[in-house]
Amino acid sequence: MASENTEQKVEESPRTSWLVRAIESLGRVFVEGVEELGRLATLGADVARWSVRPPFRAANLFFQLDFVGVGSVFIVLLTGLFTGMVFANQSARAFAMFDAQSLVGPTVGLVLTRELAPVFSALMMTMRAGSAMCTELGTMRVTEQVDALETMAVNPVQYLLVPRVLAGLLMVPALTLLFDTSGIFGAYIVAVSVQNVSPGTFIARTQQWLDPIDVYEGLIKGAVFGLSVALICCFKGYNATGGAKGVGQATTAAMVNSALSIFILDFIVGILLH
Repeated sequence: MASENTEQKVEESPRTSWLVRAIESLGRVFVEGVEELGRLATLGADVARWSVRPPFRAANLFFQLDFVGVGSVFIVLLTGLFTGMVFANQSARAFAMFDAQSLVGPTVGLVLTRELAPVFSALMMTMRAGSAMCTELGTMRVTEQVDALETMAVNPVQYLLVPRVLAGLLMVPALTLLFDTSGIFGAYIVAVSVQNVSPGTFIARTQQWLDPIDVYEGLIKGAVFGLSVALICCFKGYNATGGAKGVGQATTAAMVNSALSIFILDFIVGILLH
């Protein structure tokens, strides 16, 4: 009898109960993450299925292309310009230690086209268009506008989500190209006018070391990032609950998850392409 009481006390000790709660919390987070990833994949499959089925609403698609792409041109150009200027200035100062300022152009070009342009373009799209997507869809969900579409026999995935996801898929690569152009132009200005690099050397070395495959890699990454960001933002907004507070929480979660997906996919796609 005494041994049973001793075993019960050991089982119910604070240290044991804390460890059990920690393991349960970790397992719960893991299970919830897997479930949410499964729901996201299911929604992505629905978007892919409904994107090739009539009726095709071209007006909705062009409106989203304008909102996601054209509306983000200025911020992407400005970000690319200063990113190229800053990177060229720091690279020139570093290469000056080895008398290798001629490598500023190709270094900036490679880094921009392969990594910085698709990542920063996707981040700008996330902050500007992705947050708006999530908030708009979340507001429609909590005010029962999505339910109204279903009542009118209009599939909400096809009507609301397909144009937004396709816009992200198509426009982020285009924004990446604009970022490349603006960034290299900014790098040229700083390298030539501030760091006294020869204009001919800058252009010749950039043409020598920068290949089309580098630009293609950035475009592929941009398409993957755009698809991921648009799908995550639409998923969070489409499944928002809890009124205005729930919409705000969904938008915050969408921004965090989108940013994390960009960096994780950047590593994965980079490994696959090389």
